[in-house]
Amino acid sequence: MLVDLIAGARPNFMKISPIIDAVISAQGEGKDIDFRLIHTGQHYDKNMSDSFFEQLGIPQPDVNLGAGGGTQAEQTAAIMIGYEKLLLEGGKPDICLVVGDVTSTMACAITAQKLHVRVAHVEAGIRSGDWTMPEEINRLVTDSITNFFFTTSDVANNNLRNSGIGEDRIFFVGNTMIDTLLKHRPRFRQPEVWNTLGLKDKEYLVMTLHRPANVDQEEKLKFLIDEIVANTQGLPLIFPVHPRTKAMLNRIGIAHERLHMVEPLGYLEFNYLVERSKAVVTDSGGITEETTVMGVPCMTLRDNTERPETITEGTNELLGTDPKAIAPAMKKLFGDEWKKGSIPALWDGGTARRIVSILLDKV
Repeated sequence: MLVDLIAGARPNFMKISPIIDAVISAQGEGKDIDFRLIHTGQHYDKNMSDSFFEQLGIPQPDVNLGAGGGTQAEQTAAIMIGYEKLLLEGGKPDICLVVGDVTSTMACAITAQKLHVRVAHVEAGIRSGDWTMPEEINRLVTDSITNFFFTTSDVANNNLRNSGIGEDRIFFVGNTMIDTLLKHRPRFRQPEVWNTLGLKDKEYLVMTLHRPANVDQEEKLKFLIDEIVANTQGLPLIFPVHPRTKAMLNRIGIAHERLHMVEPLGYLEFNYLVERSKAVVTDSGGITEETTVMGVPCMTLRDNTERPETITEGTNELLGTDPKAIAPAMKKLFGDEWKKGSIPALWDGGTARRIVSILLDKV
């Protein structure tokens, strides 16, 4: 059996890495399975990518489609053209496995199905209900043409059932992001900023912001960051800055003595900071999963989430995008009133093995 593993953006590789490990392990047991790792090139920075591949032990891609940037439509088209050419000239796999909800996920799923290659979707069924997010459109389209649905939670299972997907196609396997986290947790390493700023366990906060609702309006972004800084009780705030956000911050000249804007960090360094932080303030979805497993309080600056289990079971709280929500949340945090949370079912490090076992049995 040949499986095409599709990845286009950094979060994809965190989800693909344990699946590669599980395929190699199955090969060692004499199972008939192999993979072709395909990097669509949707997001590509040589320095960051090389470091990331090295840190997670991911082999170099068998194919890089080089799709690059452009608008949503341009990027989708470039990925589809590149993947179609590969399937026609380089041979078809037995299954195309896509992960997450980026443009590459949707584009390769469509291309595969049109050439009669079955599709498996890892992280299927998650929904925010917010159609203004491109990721939500990617999820809906991908799941409408998927054959095998690998899910992270019972919430996702119910979303699929409610859309008419039969039980025989839904496989509750857990979360491959957590496979990666648990495997590499003993290897987390101190970033330079730790010593440069004299950081101490539980005596700083980590922040990430990149979504348009938070960073595209200058006055709102300034008010948001001012509120966060004002309510962190004198603690440093470490802010690895997304390039898109950095451009906006430079334009409006935001600066605070305790706000430390640093370059994006490698996986091992970033999670070292997260694990030891007092709390995380973010608008990312994936980080809420990692903080839940590490037991770190997390404040999500969004009006909705596709990962509600991080709230109902984990350490995450949805604050919305109104900066006025920051103060009461911080009061709760510093008053030692933040919930402890628990780890959702099957977020145990064994997800990728379950996926490969199902593929061997079903495909």
